[in-house]
Amino acid sequence: MEKKVKKSRLAGIPAWALSLMTLVALIILLSILEDPKNPGYSTIQIIGYTFGVILITVACFIICRTHPKSVWYTPVICNAVGIMAIIMYVFTDLSTLSELIHWVSSCVISVIGAVIGAKIGRRTNNQLK
Repeated sequence: MEKKVKKSRLAGIPAWALSLMTLVALIILLSILEDPKNPGYSTIQIIGYTFGVILITVACFIICRTHPKSVWYTPVICNAVGIMAIIMYVFTDLSTLSELIHWVSSCVISVIGAVIGAKIGRRTNNQLK
């Protein structure tokens, strides 16, 4: 007797689309937090940026657990804002070292989450077969 495997709702959505949704959510979050009048960072902004890092990391983990082959491009799409910020830091003097540390650590943590999610996703897929 065959056991039916129930697929998650995320399995029906392509990984690139989920990654783009994560990127849009991050852009919305950052645009809400941005205060053009205040050049420094408030407590709310720091909490919001931390929430953004957690959002990207968890999204990369879940997407790569559901679609293990997407581990190569999911962190790149989800971290497009961070990658652009790193490039801006290298070529201009518009950002500070603390911003660079934030974006680099965000990218590294999300890549780690994506790799762990892909490993768990591959192991789960192999056990189901």
